[in-house]
Formats: sequence, structure tokens, C-alpha cells
Amino acid sequence: MMEELKFMGNCLKSSRPVLSFDSSFDEEPHLQLLKELFTQVFGTPRYHPKSQPFVDHVLNFTYLDGRIWFRNYQISEENGDLVEIGPRFTLALSRIFSGSFGGPVLYVNEHYQSPNLVRRNQRKAGEEKYISKVLAKNSRQQRKSDHTFHRDSTEAVFQSIE
Repeated sequence: MMEELKFMGNCLKSSRPVLSFDSSFDEEPHLQLLKELFTQVFGTPRYHPKSQPFVDHVLNFTYLDGRIWFRNYQISEENGDLVEIGPRFTLALSRIFSGSFGGPVLYVNEHYQSPNLVRRNQRKAGEEKYISKVLAKNSRQQRKSDHTFHRDSTEAVFQSIE
């Protein structure tokens, strides 16, 4: 697992990236909006004074399982293969607002669950497991106490007198 996280690659500081989008970014309206946003954020403006005249890395955006997967690849000089250099991350879209941090809601993801809700559900599942263990223990103790034998009145006959 840790070998997968050791990214062996490099790209130059001011080089322009090639932005690669999944075909689903052209199909759905909210993904079209995100494609435009990512293009403006990660793309290099034409004739920018600090941009280099070459391309040496690719930023890949893929939409899969309701999430946006971001990967950064280097274009190797020898044969043009892609080598992942990181960072890599996943974005879960909850909603899109008209403004920067507010305004009318343009898109809402019905399948999104906040991390707090996920943790709460996990904690509840753990509580239910604990409660079922306690109830099982109590019922075992009750069954044990119900199967006690009554005292035999002739038991005292065989005790020795000292």
C-alpha cells in the first residue's frame, strides 16, 4: 500500500499542464460548470509572462461513483508515457452555489452524506452492537440462575461429626 504512495516523478514549476477531462464532464450540466471552473483554476492563461513554452505534465479529472477523481501525471521524455507524480485526491460534490460561498443553489447532490452524519451512523452501529452484547450477557445470567437445584434435605446425614 505504501509503495503506491511513493510518486517518482517531477515537473517544472511554471510549465503548462494539459487538462484531461472524462467524457461525462460534457454530458451533465453541473459537470460542465465544474469543467469550466477547473479550466480557469488549473489552466495557464495564453501568453502569461511566467508560463513556459512547453508541456510536461497532465492533470486528469475523472467522474466516477459520484466523485471527482484528480490525478497529476508527468509526461516522460523517453517514450511519452504517463507517470503519476501526485498529488491525488477525490472531491465529493455536495452543492453548487451561484456565488462564491452563498446565493441561490444551482445544484444539490441527493446522494451526498456529510462526514459528521457518516461518523454518527458508525457510532450508532457500534452502540447497537454494545447494547446487544449487554442484553445477551444479561439473558445468559438469567438462564444460569433459573437452572439452580433445590437443596436436598438428606444431605446433612452424610456429614461427619467432629
